[in-house]
Amino acid sequence: MFRLVASSCLMSCLLSSCAAPPAPPVSQAPANQLDLSATACGPAALLNAFRFGSADWQRLALSIPGNTDQQRLSSLLRKVELLPSHTTHGQTRGAKRGVNVSDLKELANVLTKSARLPALQESILFLKSGESLPQLLHRSHALLSQSARDGLPPIISLRRYAWRTQKGGAATWTAIGAHFVTLRSIPRDLSKDATFYPVTYIDPWGGKIHQGRIHIPTQPVLATTAERSPCLEVIFPDAMIGQSRIRPGEVTVITLAAAIGLW
Repeated sequence: MFRLVASSCLMSCLLSSCAAPPAPPVSQAPANQLDLSATACGPAALLNAFRFGSADWQRLALSIPGNTDQQRLSSLLRKVELLPSHTTHGQTRGAKRGVNVSDLKELANVLTKSARLPALQESILFLKSGESLPQLLHRSHALLSQSARDGLPPIISLRRYAWRTQKGGAATWTAIGAHFVTLRSIPRDLSKDATFYPVTYIDPWGGKIHQGRIHIPTQPVLATTAERSPCLEVIFPDAMIGQSRIRPGEVTVITLAAAIGLW
């Protein structure tokens, strides 16, 4: 019923117009979450945002306790676990199964406050009341490109869904994976009639840099038709999000769920 659309061959030429934050020291490589844990994508994406940002953010990355990335990521996870919970009074947060967007933002702001740097913000990137998909595309681009221009590569939250038949015989969109990545480059401008924009991103799963694009859905996403989709589709051919949970013959899609950055 649905088909997954491949990445455009125009990617390489479009990326030439992308804006990237200042390059980090050549001795710094992307943080790899697998140095610590398969569930450490949030702290690793945050460390990469600091490390690949402007000079102030690079200094913050270097201030995180630890002599190795494994030690730095462990330090960040311990900070998450010590943050007070907003849902259970008197309790702290657990980070063993990964962190959510709000937890990651609050972890970041514990660090930015001590470093006297601007606080980070989070934004949910689903349709608002009265908003169209082209408007959502432009809203997401405006937020992400602003953070990049201000020197901090934004972090985006991704989710993979599968169109899955349930035990009763009906099919529904089922979440099968979630992941954080850090954007390395994004176009400075977006035309009014744009249907997508290309990005380069740092995947903490392996600490690799890849290319992809964020665009208005070309297939149904959490809906019965593409036009009724409530969010944007992400084409990241190299992303391994939820791959081990895909069943033979299933159609899956990666969505842009939320973002953290400077805006």
